[in-house]
Amino acid sequence: MTPNVLRVGVLALQGAFVEHVKLLRQAVAQMRPESEASGHIDILEVRTAEELRGCDALIIPGGESTTVSLVAERSNLLEPLRHFVKVLRRPTWGTCAGLILLAESANRIKKGGQELIGGLDVRVNRNYFGRQTESFEADLNLPFLEEEPSADHEPFRGIFIRAPVVEKILPPASGEQKEEAVRDETVIAPAKDATQGQGSWPVEALATLPGRTRRLVEKVDAAELDEETGDIIAVRQRNVFGTSFHPELTDDARIHVWWLRTVFDACS
Repeated sequence: MTPNVLRVGVLALQGAFVEHVKLLRQAVAQMRPESEASGHIDILEVRTAEELRGCDALIIPGGESTTVSLVAERSNLLEPLRHFVKVLRRPTWGTCAGLILLAESANRIKKGGQELIGGLDVRVNRNYFGRQTESFEADLNLPFLEEEPSADHEPFRGIFIRAPVVEKILPPASGEQKEEAVRDETVIAPAKDATQGQGSWPVEALATLPGRTRRLVEKVDAAELDEETGDIIAVRQRNVFGTSFHPELTDDARIHVWWLRTVFDACS
């Protein structure tokens, strides 16, 4: 962070990056004069390693994770992204496809079918809720938003489009999640440096989608609703935050405001 300027990038290779930029600008407007007291916020679209180097924080938007991974690799951006997230430990938020890319392990992927950036010690289940036609919306209770000053206690409208969930929180690891590598149709993120793992920093589950809500959306028999623990749809580990759903496809900037505040705290 340069003096009085916070530079927030949105990865603009594919997906809903324009929508994230719009909501970031809306969030900045809502945070005034708070943001002005902390410093000016520049919002950038990131397509090159040079642009990434100028960022203090980054959003990886929803879209198609395989396409983003492929374009990043062909643009010589994949390794700089890993360095940004896992070595420099800059604040990074991934939504939907971005969550998949930031996971240390992702299943329902053929070996060699996709590269991961990593940064979150979780196993993500891709397309957990089904195909595009099975996309849905749900009112979400997000406890981390309740901690905000002047919190709006209205539920957040979550939009789930071919959405992943966090299938398992993995133990913090320095280096690769090697036990995950032996699983069928599972890929893992490479270690950027064996000494640069998340160490003892655990993953926090910040929000779940009640299983009852999911099953009602899927029109499953009510007899199957007992003992639902819910699906993990928001997680945080050290500098990395991930959500299964698409806040950028709403006009509700509350999560963007919350995340920007965490970025200011991390960069101050």
